[in-house]
Formats: sequence, structure tokens, C-alpha cells
Amino acid sequence: MAGHSGGPWGGGGGNRGNGDDRDNGNSGGKRPPEGAPQIPEIDELVKKGQDQLRVLMGGRGGGKGRGGSGEGGGPSFGRGTILLGLLVAAVLWGAASFYTVKPEEKSVELFLGKYYRTANPGLNFAPWPLVSFQKLAVTREQNQDIGVGGRGSEAGLMLTGDENIVDIDFQVVWNISDPAKYLFNLRDPQPTIAAVSESAMREIIAQSRLAPILNRDRGSIASRLEELIQQTLDSYDSGVSIIRVNFDKADPPEQVIDAFREVQAAEQVRDRLEKEADAYAARILAEARGEAAQALEEAEGYRALVVNQAEGEASRFSAVLTEYKKAPDVTRKRLYLEAMEDVLGGMDKIILDDQAGSQGVVPYLPLNELRKSSQGDQ
Repeated sequence: MAGHSGGPWGGGGGNRGNGDDRDNGNSGGKRPPEGAPQIPEIDELVKKGQDQLRVLMGGRGGGKGRGGSGEGGGPSFGRGTILLGLLVAAVLWGAASFYTVKPEEKSVELFLGKYYRTANPGLNFAPWPLVSFQKLAVTREQNQDIGVGGRGSEAGLMLTGDENIVDIDFQVVWNISDPAKYLFNLRDPQPTIAAVSESAMREIIAQSRLAPILNRDRGSIASRLEELIQQTLDSYDSGVSIIRVNFDKADPPEQVIDAFREVQAAEQVRDRLEKEADAYAARILAEARGEAAQALEEAEGYRALVVNQAEGEASRFSAVLTEYKKAPDVTRKRLYLEAMEDVLGGMDKIILDDQAGSQGVVPYLPLNELRKSSQGDQ
């Protein structure tokens, strides 16, 4: 069989003799056996790749084989292709540079990695790759729960000022007030806010007694806690604003809650009895004060009566004395008769004066009076 022109192991292989299987010294190796698949040359593969690239870029596929006279030894770019490439690049650059910020967001722009400005909601321009940006939701309320992971968690167990332990659950609601400070001054915002909130609550609880915490001071504690957390975060220049603090629960530890409830019930009974005793004391005191005032009024009335009677007697005596000086005998006799009238006026006796001409008067026995007296003796 005649030898092939252009051996498979190199370009431009030499002529081989008829039926001679030995290497003539011009090829790089032995000739493959007859009927084996022919491996394309590397130059042909490169040529085909150049032709395909030229076609994609708008040129013409030119090569006529190795050493051929095809046009365009390399890829040719037309003017339209260049303009199209520039337009596509400009569109991609604009898409990477223009961005939109939602109404609830703000954007922090960095120029070569350094803070440049804070962009407001709307369409903004950050020329890529010199300026990069990061959008943050600044109006969205975010929650940080302390001690809510379960009753008796370490974050919720706190020591009061009277050396009692209380289990507290509360929630801190916050948002971002300054995006730049929030990004650059806080490495881990959520753990930082949680640590500051827990520390502030422990400080307040350590200055309070257990009973007010459980009963009436939750509102004031929440207000103080919000103020203290905000002051601490402001000292960090954190860019975080505390909206409110929700004081959910304050109970004794789970291990002693039953005994504590019994103590609370006993204290309520004590308070009820104290209030009843105070009401009874107030009633008795009011009655005593009323009786004292009545006695004073009666004494004052008796004093006025005695004084008036004395003054009346004195006036009467003065008037009698004046009349006595004018007519001593008549006045003396009148005084005698009045005195006898006072002495004998209430007696059940009848006195008859025989010398006054009482003849003809028949004495009688007061049988009715005698019967009354005898019944009274029995």
C-alpha cells in the first residue's frame, strides 16, 4: 500500500518505501499499524479554532489547509464589532454602577474601601469598581430577647439588692440610626446589644429589692433600662437607637416559686389584716373623738347654765335688797311666805290653824294615800 503524504506524528513527513515499515529517520517515531484511526495534527486544530473565532467576530473563515492561500492569517475585527463590544461593556458597567435604595433603607458607599458617603432612598450612582456600596434597613424594628430561651436560663437569673434571685425575661427593640457607625464601629451588633442590655439590667436589679420588682416597679425599671442601654451604645458610637424595652416577666427561680407564692399569699393576708385593724382603729378613734367633743359641749352648756343661774340669782337678790330697804317688814314677810311655799309645797299634808278661825272644818283621813303607802311597803 502506498505511503500517506503528511504523516500523523508531524508535519510534512518524508516519503516511505513501498512496504517498508522501518523509520527513515525523518519521523519522530514508528508508524502506526495499518487501519488505525488517524489523529489530527495540532496545527490543523489551531487553524480550525482560528477560523471559528474569526466567524464569531464577524470575519470570514479563510484557511484552505496548511500552507494554503486563505485570507486573514489572524482574527479580523470590524468597526461594528468594536462598537457593539463597547456598547455592551458600557451597559454592563452602568448596570454595576447604578442601584436603587428602597424607602426603608440607606446605603453606605465606599471609595476604594474607605467610607465615602451615606446614600438616601432612590436611584444612586456608585461608579464600579472604584465605589462599592452596602444597603441597610434603617427603619425596620429588630428585637433582642434576653432570658427568653427558657425559665431558669443564666441570662435571666439576676441578684437583687436584698440578696434574692429573680428570673427576668425582657426584650429590647432597636433600629439603625447611623448606618456608617453601625457598619464600622460594631463588629458583631447583635451580641453587643445583647451583652449591653443584660449588663444594664443586672445593674438596675442589683440596686432594687425583690418585692417592688415583682409588683409595681416594672414600668420604672423598663424606662431606666432603656435610658441606660442608649447611653452605653452612644458611648460606643454604635449608630443604634433603642425604640422601647418590653419587660415581659419577673418571677422567682423555678426551684422556689411554690414556696415564694406561699410567702406572697401570707403577706397578702397580713396586709389585709393590717388594713382591717387600721380601719377599726380609725372608727374607734373617731367615736372617741365624737364622745369627747360631746362631753365638752355638755360641760360648756352646763357651765353657761350655772353662770346664768348665778347671775340671775344675784340680780334677783339685788332687786329684793332694794325692795327690802324700802319696806323691810313687807319684804321680810314675803320672803318668809315664799320660803315656806318652797318647803311645804310638795308635802301631802294639810295644816289647819285653829287660831285663824278654822272652826267648822271637819278633818278627814286621806284613805287613798294610806292605801298607796301600805301597798308600797308590801
